[in-house]
Amino acid sequence: MMSPGRTQGSSCVAIRTLSPSSSSVASVSRCPHASASSSAMSGFVNDMIGLKHVGEDHTIYSQNTSTVADALVLIAVVGLYDVTCGTPTWIGRGLTCVCFKRKGTYERICINLTPNQEERLRRLRHRMKVYFDASRPDHQEALRALWSATYPDQELHGLISEQWKEMGWQGRDPSTDFRGAGFISLENLLFFAKTFSTSFQLLLKKQRGKRAAWEYPFAVAGVNITFMIMQMLDLDATKPRTFVRAVFLQMLSENEWAFDLLYCVAFVVMDKQWLDRNATYMEFNEVLKSTRAQLEKELLMDDVLRIEDMPSYGLLC
Repeated sequence: MMSPGRTQGSSCVAIRTLSPSSSSVASVSRCPHASASSSAMSGFVNDMIGLKHVGEDHTIYSQNTSTVADALVLIAVVGLYDVTCGTPTWIGRGLTCVCFKRKGTYERICINLTPNQEERLRRLRHRMKVYFDASRPDHQEALRALWSATYPDQELHGLISEQWKEMGWQGRDPSTDFRGAGFISLENLLFFAKTFSTSFQLLLKKQRGKRAAWEYPFAVAGVNITFMIMQMLDLDATKPRTFVRAVFLQMLSENEWAFDLLYCVAFVVMDKQWLDRNATYMEFNEVLKSTRAQLEKELLMDDVLRIEDMPSYGLLC
């Protein structure tokens, strides 16, 4: 998450939660980052979502929110309405960032991306749109590199071979399994194999915990994890629709390999969820759902500013 002052001259709103003893509502109020040129907010009441402007403190109260998370959802809802705060437009069309108070200081998540974030998001989006093409030499080489990283002492007989089933592909030709997530899913597997080789081998060989009689196929599971993360982060959206996406974009600005690192974390979390549930192959989709929920929970934790700060990152070795 962004620290105060990263974007200068921004018009911001701050989220604060009132204590239950004083009130049961969450408020959205102007924070110290607000532009000095912004005029006082015009009063309005929206009965549909329980919003009301109160006095001259430039605070919007909602009777329908009770937590900071609810207030973030409220901001997204308000963005659908033509609500202004002088000049420029307040929310929905001109909002630069959302600030929230945490541990006594204001922190911010920016909606308008910095040039660095825009460039890294552009590159990541490009990676996500590349389909696996078995006729491309660089894609063929990536497959061979994955085999070498996975089985360094075992010679590969061909890009179409029964050997691929050992890794958990559905058939002799692994290229047919990339349709759902594209070439980036192969890149993710290769990154995992090279960066966290011990964890990669433990999961490949199912050497942790009491295993099921019908285990998930390792490589195909990896492709599904890539697809799940792509859906969770919603990176193709023109504007942020989830707080998790905004948090991840800040992490991406700090580390261009944030997506690949998150993939590695997701894989070990998925395997842990699998073991905790004593799952079998027919429950794989449910395990993926609980994996996504765990990732979202950790990404939104107060002290998680990088992928490496996620509690589950410690499962990697």
